[in-house]
Amino acid sequence: MNKFLSTLLICSAFGFYACNDFLQEETRGIISPDNFYTSDAEAILAINGVYADLRDNGLYGWWQGIHNFTQLGADILESSREFGENQPIQNYTLTESNYANARGTWEALYRLIGDANSVINNIRDNENISPEIQNQVIGEALFLRSFAYYHLTNLWGDVPYYEDELAISEVAALGRTEANEIRNQVISDLQSIEEENLLPSIYTSTDLGRPTLWAAKTLMAKIFMWQENWGGALAQCTDIINESPHQLLADYAAVFDVNNPFNEEVIWAIDFLKDSPGNAQTRTDGFNPRLRDEPKNVEEKGALSQELASRNEEFNGYGLTVPIPGFVNEFPEDDLRRPMNIMDTYLGFELTYQYMPKFINLNFINSPRGNHGEATLIFRLADVYLMAAEAENELNGPGNAYTYINAVRSRAYEPDQPYTTLGTQALREAIQDERRWELAGEGHRRYDLIRWGILLETVKNAEYRIYNPGENIQPYHVKLPIPEEELILNPKLLESDPTNNGYR
Repeated sequence: MNKFLSTLLICSAFGFYACNDFLQEETRGIISPDNFYTSDAEAILAINGVYADLRDNGLYGWWQGIHNFTQLGADILESSREFGENQPIQNYTLTESNYANARGTWEALYRLIGDANSVINNIRDNENISPEIQNQVIGEALFLRSFAYYHLTNLWGDVPYYEDELAISEVAALGRTEANEIRNQVISDLQSIEEENLLPSIYTSTDLGRPTLWAAKTLMAKIFMWQENWGGALAQCTDIINESPHQLLADYAAVFDVNNPFNEEVIWAIDFLKDSPGNAQTRTDGFNPRLRDEPKNVEEKGALSQELASRNEEFNGYGLTVPIPGFVNEFPEDDLRRPMNIMDTYLGFELTYQYMPKFINLNFINSPRGNHGEATLIFRLADVYLMAAEAENELNGPGNAYTYINAVRSRAYEPDQPYTTLGTQALREAIQDERRWELAGEGHRRYDLIRWGILLETVKNAEYRIYNPGENIQPYHVKLPIPEEELILNPKLLESDPTNNGYR
């Protein structure tokens, strides 16, 4: 487990946006450039503090957080039972005020931006800090700020944009900037990371979890995909495939090995640290089964408990995040990835629900409930191969696109089942399916469906267990409404769009 995380500042004390209700409380000046940012060590401490924002409950620290809006509301995952906080996004009954933790996600993303801005503005051209550390820290801060804007534009579209170190009152008076303008600015920032050699190609074991050049190029490719800039996306993807140290693993299951979370296929993951307050995560709890639900034959509950205990395991999660019936029924039976995405038996016991094993950790000693140290996977090379296939197909047709999609499929079937004769539209649909099977639950699917323009039809045709979102989903649901509390604090957010993304 990476040690740099243990030094993170829980409230990012150097930053201006690290405490709750940041638009209501002026914290500027707690630490000024005159008494901080005076050495390389302090510069590293500052950027380490920005990583704490990623572990916020509104983002990746909680089993809900941003996962609500990237995992749910699509055609892969849902809740196993009615759950009020997740219901609005799953059942598409969203309003400005009823969708759980949306404001927490909005605030956490802007906290990440504010803290990154603080670091950039105080470290750039700072004579107290060596050029090497300036480059690294600025590169990391630019990446983290770009990552925040990536999510904001994907979820809300037009949002406030700023790069300077602003007072809270100034932030609270910003209007919305058009999403594509923001994406162009982010692309410029990410290009500067490469052009100015701000981030390394690889980190040593003590710094795993920091973004590399290849993470920046992956994020750039993703933004190009949203813009349908197929040439730009393909150039980034092929550079990663051909030049980076990353390789596809031969075994799909090995990608998700909790004991090797930074394997050769992983381009960037957010690391967490067990037994470290503020640095452990609960996302695993959402995927872990709970014993009260299992096994399907209640008379076997005692026997299952004994079997689990003999292995130092427990069904101690919430058992809430499970594959939808449509995903289970449609996943190819001969696909070798299926066992890591769908589990309907365990230790010979038939289960009530199906679970997603690639995100499960039942070891109650090394991974106890509410105190998980597993890394959260964000970018990996298989995703890049499938983006390359999509971009190549849109640019030039199937020809060279087969190379990229078949590289991913080669470990999914034995014997191989390569694509060779599909037309452009047929391959487009095959790539969409391949991303569903390969990247299930990894935070890409809802974004993919939105950028392909097929979220509505997909949700209407999917088979769910608890809710019936197909009856409720409307065209405006491709974006979230800005939370009501933010509109009260900043009425300018409605000036460019009085409908609040169609919710008024």
